[in-house]
Amino acid sequence: MADSDGLVTVFLNSLTPRFYVALTGTSSLISGLIFIFEWWYFHKHGTSFIEQVSVSHLRPLMGGTESSISEPGSPSNNRESETSRQNLSGVAQSSPTLCNPWTVACQASLSLEFSKQEYQKCKVWRNPLNLFRGAEYRRYTWVTGKEPLTYYDMNLSAQDHQTFFTCDTDFLRPSDTVMQKAWRERNPPARIKAAYQALELNNDCATAYVLLAEEEATTIVDAERLFKQALKAGETIYKRSQQCQHQSPQHEAQLRRDTNVLVYIKRRLAMCARKLGRIREAVKIMRDLMKECPPLTMLNIHENLLESLLELQAYADVQAVLAKYDDISLPKSAAICYTAALLKTRTVSDKFSPETASRRGLSTAEINAVEAIHRAVEFNPHVPKYLLEMKSLILPPEHILKRGDSEAIAYAFFHLQHWKRIEGALNLLQCTWEGTFRMIPYPLEKGHLFYPYPSCTETADRELLPPFHHVSVYPKKEIPFFIHFTAGLCSSTAMIAFLTHQFPEIMGVFAKAVLGFSCLQAPSVSEQNTQDLKSEALGLSSG
Repeated sequence: MADSDGLVTVFLNSLTPRFYVALTGTSSLISGLIFIFEWWYFHKHGTSFIEQVSVSHLRPLMGGTESSISEPGSPSNNRESETSRQNLSGVAQSSPTLCNPWTVACQASLSLEFSKQEYQKCKVWRNPLNLFRGAEYRRYTWVTGKEPLTYYDMNLSAQDHQTFFTCDTDFLRPSDTVMQKAWRERNPPARIKAAYQALELNNDCATAYVLLAEEEATTIVDAERLFKQALKAGETIYKRSQQCQHQSPQHEAQLRRDTNVLVYIKRRLAMCARKLGRIREAVKIMRDLMKECPPLTMLNIHENLLESLLELQAYADVQAVLAKYDDISLPKSAAICYTAALLKTRTVSDKFSPETASRRGLSTAEINAVEAIHRAVEFNPHVPKYLLEMKSLILPPEHILKRGDSEAIAYAFFHLQHWKRIEGALNLLQCTWEGTFRMIPYPLEKGHLFYPYPSCTETADRELLPPFHHVSVYPKKEIPFFIHFTAGLCSSTAMIAFLTHQFPEIMGVFAKAVLGFSCLQAPSVSEQNTQDLKSEALGLSSG
């Protein structure tokens, strides 16, 4: 024992202050690098790398199991499955009574989407108000040098285009064969070149005009001109397909595709008219589309109609649309929930005052408005920050995630002006929206009026939104323990290194005392444990 104590004393006396500076400096550097990596990983993925590794790799080795958030047989999943089955059964029951050729074609084209996937928490939807690539997204890139669309978002759009604009009979028409390749092409100039090749083969190739209007036109006026050419060509092709639809299954598939093309063209023409100020014309086109093809509810044309009617300040018509689509059996959206809140806010916002309301209490109309705001905020809690301009807006993506940050951006981008137009609406929103969170203290586990908030929105929104945008996260995540730990470790070791460098003698004595005490305490503790074990063994033997 005396020899070991002597060796420890000799070792400690041989250590110089430079050793302590190097030791603490190196520890500070390593912990600092770990802290920077942990902070970057947390902001990019929303979790701690060390915690993720421990859960994914160490816990299984130690015999632990990961608990799933929602079991297949849980009440939440059962309710979602039941809602999905009701939607599916409603579509199936309505199909035999449809006799309008437009409706039959639309029903057939959309039945595939229903059957492929049931209601999912993080299903990505096409943005019903998506901008034009050439006339809007590309102009933004020219001005700012930033890409507003992610590769994931554009890849989803490419899949949509192939679903809507191609079919198995494209080989029968050379121009459609060229366009089939064009929709799969990643390079925009190559797509535009293929569209011109298709027009050389067939001047009535509607999908070629569509591609040029979306991607080559640099203004809305140019896009509208090309869409009008596409409409003329599309109507001609549709009439031919309608006459031959009963000849074979291939001709039926051709009619469905030509119907999709015509509906898409009319919808984009309505959006062009809306952007160019011809709002009543846009409303008429949208209403006609919704009458001709009711199953297009899944494409959310009613959201385009709502925005246009709000611009006209036709609030009675807006209420009529909401009465039809704000139904418990239909999927909700931020546009529906926040428009309903806006209409109820409109009746009381001009006279609302927090001081007056605190003295006399809320009237029935004010209570209804506040409840509508709470309902909207529960559905999508990200929207108020954009409406109140607490976060800066960016161009909305081509696809959105319902209840996510991407949907909030898309809604606020087009509807902020409607909230500003109504006096006091934003003031009432600012005074009441945060009260929603008191009703749902655990939003990921239990909701109030809707299903629990999905935990996967952050990951999906990071794929949909450009990297220069700071994604809004709900509920706000606390900084992981390991970030605090590595930050504290880095700071403390850096401070010790600095003090050792400035006061080498004092810190050297202090370090030797601490290390000496630690080394001397370890053998005594082990000896005490050995004596305790021996005494226990003697007690057992005597007993």
